[in-house]
Amino acid sequence: MPANFIALDSAERLAELIKNSHNHAVVLFKHSTTCGISAGVRHDVARIDGDIHIVVMQTQRPLAMEIAQLTGIRHESPQAIVLRDGSPVYYASHYDIEPEKLQSFLNGAEALAN
Repeated sequence: MPANFIALDSAERLAELIKNSHNHAVVLFKHSTTCGISAGVRHDVARIDGDIHIVVMQTQRPLAMEIAQLTGIRHESPQAIVLRDGSPVYYASHYDIEPEKLQSFLNGAEALAN
């Protein structure tokens, strides 16, 4: 089953996702529609079976910066961040994003954090 990309477009929705991460892993994906690397990584991430909350840089840059501030992870694009219990437990950018690790978090398995 392909990934279910869900647009993340508000600080209120981000706060809700952080709260939800206490019940299950939440995957955030920062994506640039004008970057070839981001397009390729998005294609790979699209094979994940689960919800991927996507922040499109061209329309949601302030929200992407808020994610960086709240998580303490320097902003990059493309970038994947997994939240559990309100905190980041995995993050990667560019070609270091491993869809298999994202899938393992969504499946409830523990993967190595950065």
